[in-house]
Amino acid sequence: MSSMNKRHMLVFLVLALVLAVTAVAVSACGEEGTTGTTGAGGEKPVKGGTFSFYIGEPAFIDPVNGQESEGIQVINAVFDSLLFFDSKAGKLVPAAAEKWEANADASVWTFHLNKDAKFHNGRKVTAADFKYAWERICNPVNESEISYHLSAVKGFQAMQDGTATELEGVKAVDDYTLEVTLEYPFADFEFVVSHPSLCPVPKEEVEKDPKAFAEKPVGNGPFMMAEPWAHDQYIKVVRFDDYYGQKAYLDGVDFKIFKDDETAFLEFKAGNLDFTVIPSGQVKAVAAEYGESPDGYTVEPGKQVLLGPEVSIYYILFNTKDDVLKNVDLRRAISLAINRQAICDTVYEGMRVPATGIVPSGILGYLDNQWAYCKYDPAQAKELLAKAGYPDGQGLPEISIGFNTGRGHEDVMALIQANLKDIGIQAKLDGVEWAQYLDKLDTGEFQMARLGWLADYPIMDNFLYPLFYSKSADNHSFYENPTVDEKLLAARKITDVDARIKAYQEVDRMIGEDAPVIPVNVYRHGRLGSDRIRGFMFDNMGLADLASVWIAAK
Repeated sequence: MSSMNKRHMLVFLVLALVLAVTAVAVSACGEEGTTGTTGAGGEKPVKGGTFSFYIGEPAFIDPVNGQESEGIQVINAVFDSLLFFDSKAGKLVPAAAEKWEANADASVWTFHLNKDAKFHNGRKVTAADFKYAWERICNPVNESEISYHLSAVKGFQAMQDGTATELEGVKAVDDYTLEVTLEYPFADFEFVVSHPSLCPVPKEEVEKDPKAFAEKPVGNGPFMMAEPWAHDQYIKVVRFDDYYGQKAYLDGVDFKIFKDDETAFLEFKAGNLDFTVIPSGQVKAVAAEYGESPDGYTVEPGKQVLLGPEVSIYYILFNTKDDVLKNVDLRRAISLAINRQAICDTVYEGMRVPATGIVPSGILGYLDNQWAYCKYDPAQAKELLAKAGYPDGQGLPEISIGFNTGRGHEDVMALIQANLKDIGIQAKLDGVEWAQYLDKLDTGEFQMARLGWLADYPIMDNFLYPLFYSKSADNHSFYENPTVDEKLLAARKITDVDARIKAYQEVDRMIGEDAPVIPVNVYRHGRLGSDRIRGFMFDNMGLADLASVWIAAK
């Protein structure tokens, strides 16, 4: 592997910080037993069997718009991007690219592809396949919400504007050399290309039948689609035996789709699932029954409950274009009215901790209490409510709070509703299913609404740029601050790690003053695995390395 030492210092520091804060080892693909050598008790891996994994109905499994946790699980199994972030090793490691390097100011990156990699249709993966895939994401016709990942690439804005049909900065030098020229130096770009959705796709398969590809994508990863996506039922993948990397032990993975966590948990209890979410309010009881994983990320018999901290934030959006909520003092008052500790204690049994800003601990540059209004202070909330023109809530219309149903958010929303009532704000709750909910967020059909943000890659930029840069598709609060835009772009260009982090911290504080969202708590896994699985790791970014899993012999 080839990269720049100074940048790799960042990932080692990320790991060190996570260890210091959580006192556990975090991993994307390598705790004991996940490399496929031995499991608990020295067991040897065996081939065969099907792993059943609970997910909610995804929004997409085509990488062109792989934007949320459920679809990403499938994309991560079916596709490989250029690089992969191994958080136990504390560094980026080769995936589709076997080595890579950047020029002195990190404005030009070169990736050398593994020549043995193939798509599931048998064709070799080439640099042109990455170029095609990235341009597909950046083509506004495809309405991709993940195009912001490639915003630093030269030619991105021209594609967004419709004045170009290709990314000027992406060049297939030859079949196995991909050269990427950026609009500006971006020292963290190597992290960006580790995102699961920035993988290659075969043009011939997409253009033969785009709708069929969306339902049964052809990838280059350790698993391949067994059949088209059965919506609201399952997605089945099987081992790809011609995979260039570590071949999977499993015959396949069934991603089973249920309408809610309670139903999935009952299926687990009945022996029909290997991995599920623990329903709200049942974590302590389930941990007592099945045993807690010491590191919070790996499943072993009798130590099956995963409670490891995630680099993710549960937060509430404000629609800053709303006639009522565009009032910054009202947004600050609402944020101050929410008792985050009570939510953590009541709904999450004390397993989560209140968020004090949008960047979670475990990300290099994290500072506690970074957002001034991210605390519980009902007295100050009432003062700001009056300053906003609504003393004791007088004259303020009822506010709607949206959320997606079936994943335990109802209890959180009810507590927030009660907190707001305490300072004179009347709120109604509006729950809808996930896919419909995402549509409402995209079109701005909400006033307040909950979301979670799980790191795509472990850097501050991934929490600040996509959520608050004015042109980002993931800026669901519709927040616009030209100074913030300018400072975010300036921070990206700083090659010195310490100076770059300081610049991000400054813009982070600025965003907090505007209170476009309300950080509520920091996620923990709250997951449960069966006693028959071995080598299973669910990392702090919510991804499973399914190629390393096997089913224990009976």
